[in-house]
Amino acid sequence: MAIVPAYNEARALPALAEAFRSRAPSVDVCVVDDGSKDETARVAASLGLSVLRLPVNLGIGGAVQAGYLWARARGYDVAVQVDGDGQHDPGYIAALVAPIEAGDADVVIGSRFLADGGFRSTLLRRAGIRYLSWFLLARCGARVTDTTSGFRAAGRRAIELFARYYPSDYPEPEAIALAKRAGLRLAEVPVRMSERAHGQSSITLLRSFYYLVKVSLALILLPPRAGRAQGDLA
Repeated sequence: MAIVPAYNEARALPALAEAFRSRAPSVDVCVVDDGSKDETARVAASLGLSVLRLPVNLGIGGAVQAGYLWARARGYDVAVQVDGDGQHDPGYIAALVAPIEAGDADVVIGSRFLADGGFRSTLLRRAGIRYLSWFLLARCGARVTDTTSGFRAAGRRAIELFARYYPSDYPEPEAIALAKRAGLRLAEVPVRMSERAHGQSSITLLRSFYYLVKVSLALILLPPRAGRAQGDLA
């Protein structure tokens, strides 16, 4: 199944729904409406997508965790995160899921830096991503090239973990560290990404600096390994 966190993405959802129908028709899609002020929930429902509507805006971390709770409650073995803004191509879902189905990984991240072409973000953000890649490797031994990619797949053990806790604010790098310290196996596959279909990112230069500081502190404070995590997930 696919978890689609969406905040005011009514304009982008029709194209995303069509992409799922044409490129990943067998995937169940749950749009998590994160307290949107537009018609996100109505549009998603009109497109035949399942809708999980949050009464208030929880932010990306809260919306994604709600999706994992949905996936766990319905017994899915694999859940794929797909942004609601049109940046992620559902055609790559099969590639994301393959290492999990083969038993080689618990979490698979779609990396735009392993593929040729596609949108790779701004120079400033690429520098930040490289810094976070180095920091994650140094802090917990996770080798990930695209630390901020929200296009990722989670197997059953990861669904259990992320349903119990998922980082808030800017969660992608922290979720990698969380999975690593829980003893989950990480993998990356190449994907192409597009620029967001509508609107603009809320991450400004000042917020980018805050993002790096906040994530760095969170990773410093995070224990390198949770001793009971693997037992809890069994």
